[in-house]
Amino acid sequence: MKWMIGLALTGTAAACVNVAAPDKPIVINLNINVTQEVVYRLDGEAKSLIKQNPGIF
Repeated sequence: MKWMIGLALTGTAAACVNVAAPDKPIVINLNINVTQEVVYRLDGEAKSLIKQNPGIF
């Protein structure tokens, strides 16, 4: 009797699980859009200095 109970328990506990690699490679599409905005301000003295010397930059 103990033998039959043990067989029944191992029969339910031994579930068949198949783990296999996929046939095709896994493709992950990442659509990333990166935008950057640069805001600058010049004070009056720097602005007039650039106007006086346009060849600085």
